[in-house]
Amino acid sequence: MNGQSRIGARPYPFELMLENPTALDRLEVEFKWGRYGIRMLNFHHTSFAPGRIVHFHKHSDFEFHFIPRGKGKVILGSEPYSLQEGQMYLTGPGLLHYQEADAFEAMDELCLHIDIQKLEAEETEEWGARWEQAEAEACIRRLEQLPPRPMADKYKAMECFMTAYRAWYENQPGVLTVIKQSIIQVLLRMTRAYDDTPQRDLPSRDMKNYRYQLAAQFIKDNYMAPLTLEVVAERVQVSPRQLQRIFREQTGGTFSEYIEHVRLAQICKELAESELTIDQIAFQNGFSSANYLHYVFKKKLGTTPMQYRLQHDVKQNT
Repeated sequence: MNGQSRIGARPYPFELMLENPTALDRLEVEFKWGRYGIRMLNFHHTSFAPGRIVHFHKHSDFEFHFIPRGKGKVILGSEPYSLQEGQMYLTGPGLLHYQEADAFEAMDELCLHIDIQKLEAEETEEWGARWEQAEAEACIRRLEQLPPRPMADKYKAMECFMTAYRAWYENQPGVLTVIKQSIIQVLLRMTRAYDDTPQRDLPSRDMKNYRYQLAAQFIKDNYMAPLTLEVVAERVQVSPRQLQRIFREQTGGTFSEYIEHVRLAQICKELAESELTIDQIAFQNGFSSANYLHYVFKKKLGTTPMQYRLQHDVKQNT
């Protein structure tokens, strides 16, 4: 019955995997999650004929078992449990276990077998790393503490097998990324099924700094336009008064002074590197006239645009 649909049974959600049950096992899948390195050993579908027995054995790795169809039993350590469709269990490192299909009914199994290794701390300095590290750490610790007993797959971790297999089968872009995400979802959904305690200490933003960063980036992207406090405040969804207060707290100056700083930095660059006239530079950088640029430039930098160009001209000084 291995590799064939059961006659008269309802459609099997994992039918596609029966074409090539061990296809994913051939892939070399290794990735980093938080402070852990994860290596995929097996990620496949298998079928137990009626009465088939897998005698007591153990692994030094983590093996995740799911029963998408059929029934049987498992002995985890010394405790026997019946297995039904829709259940799952974990055999962690060193756990002795025994598996057996029902004497009269075949049992299908989805199996994820992975090696998890703690990485050196210096390998984890990346964008967003601390939050990913915290989530991975919490998940792996929970895996190490899961009780050795079957549980209903109430968060549909089994679906991740089809997601990964379909990505390979259809040769989807980013197939290895899909497989990586599917494996992580298996881990997260299994631990969640054993423990419904809400996650605490979720990452939260410093909203003032966050809005300042959004506003500052918008100004850097659009400094050449006639920006106003009201326009930028609308973009970051705060009142003009609140945005002005944010700029004072973050920069020690006003909103207008920040825009002038951005514009003058770009103007200094163009004066030194380009052959544009001062009139052209003024208009292209949000100043209404060259005279107004002359006034602001002299006030802020203590020199005129022309004097600055003569002192910093790249071509002239090379």
